[in-house]
Amino acid sequence: MTPKDLKRESEHLERTPRMPVLFVGHGSPMNAIEENAFSRGWREVAGTLPRPRAILCVSAHWETDGTLVTAMERPRTIHDFGGFPEELYAARYPAPGSPSLAAETRTAVRSVPVGVDERWGLDHGCWSVLMQMYPEADVPVVQLSLDTGKPGSYHFELARELAPLRDRGILIIGSGNLVHNLRRMEIRGGSGDDFNTPYGFDWALDANALFKKLIDEERYGELGNYRGLGSAVQLAVPTPDHYYPMLYAVGLKQKGETIRYFNDEPVAGSLTMTSMVIGEE
Repeated sequence: MTPKDLKRESEHLERTPRMPVLFVGHGSPMNAIEENAFSRGWREVAGTLPRPRAILCVSAHWETDGTLVTAMERPRTIHDFGGFPEELYAARYPAPGSPSLAAETRTAVRSVPVGVDERWGLDHGCWSVLMQMYPEADVPVVQLSLDTGKPGSYHFELARELAPLRDRGILIIGSGNLVHNLRRMEIRGGSGDDFNTPYGFDWALDANALFKKLIDEERYGELGNYRGLGSAVQLAVPTPDHYYPMLYAVGLKQKGETIRYFNDEPVAGSLTMTSMVIGEE
């Protein structure tokens, strides 16, 4: 699809009441097919939201050189993980794509060029959550990639440019985990079935609490420069991929909007499932 075609598609998006924004701690891919407190939390939040025209998802699992947006009509379901039951690999999330939303996203972002991608699809940071939120797969979905070579401030400021999409019926979701250190995981009981048993190491709980405090107090500069926040945060965010999607959510917050946390639990010692909805009525 040419840039001219994408521009024409973008004109189909009209103004609507402002959509809320989500940050979701997605955790294990098994949450896509399991019935647990976290999957129920996602479904419950979806039930409180206005129905979106389309979804723009910023997932921890699509890292690129530069910023890209998917623009295919039919994105594939990507099984970007290993060692899980066959039932999970058989899962498909056949939501349509949205070339019009891809075009609108490129138009909204003026500070940097946003490239068009027609190969990626939907990774598990995106579809594992949406399979629970919108099980009919009847809402168009587009992904925006993470340029993890850029600092936190880049992602926060890019998110601010996406704000007009909220007034066009677009639900923007950041999907990652506030605390995400797989090398420090400890599954109590020693079984994969125990992964979602809530407990966290002291440093993980301290870092998660600090992140929430900074979010609530709108101390966005400190959130963007997270490496200066101390040793607990260094353990909580060894790499930025699962942290940066949160910056997109808070970057989209408008003056006076509320934040409500949900699924606010630690798992496997070194991850937190803390999620939030911003701007709900």
